[in-house]
Amino acid sequence: MEEKEIIENQNAEEIKTMETEQKKDSEVESLTVQILELNDKYLRLAAELENTRRRAALDTESAVRNRAISVAEKFLPVMDAITAAVSHAPEDEGIISIAKTLESTLTKIGITKIETVGQQLNPLFHNAIQVVDTPKSDEPCSTKTIPNTIVGEIQPGYMFGDTVMRPAMVIVCK
Repeated sequence: MEEKEIIENQNAEEIKTMETEQKKDSEVESLTVQILELNDKYLRLAAELENTRRRAALDTESAVRNRAISVAEKFLPVMDAITAAVSHAPEDEGIISIAKTLESTLTKIGITKIETVGQQLNPLFHNAIQVVDTPKSDEPCSTKTIPNTIVGEIQPGYMFGDTVMRPAMVIVCK
């Protein structure tokens, strides 16, 4: 009987050991699953934070750009007035100097004048105010002029980078 009890005790101990090992294995699996879930959650939150930072940087850049364009647009009437003054007094060195200085300053901050005369009409950059139908020898259109070519500029247009601040008002030869 003692042998039988010893065997039963050994079996009971083996069963307890197996149960303990199964519990440990199940705890390890549970903890492994929990670690994987937390790691996934961490990675998602890190990605969301990075996206939020990127969006905030783009929003800030856009706001700064829009503000710069808004301020720059306030200078366009000044440039128009100086251009008109140069056309009325082309020999006045003071006005010419002011016009050159303002134009170079605008160029330095990213504002460029839209090319017009001799260019093809592009509705993204040009606003056709007048169309010259029949070219005469003393008019700007000649027989060599390609249709929809700009032959005159009524008001210059300006761009800030790749954004049109104001389209150029032009005369087009038909």
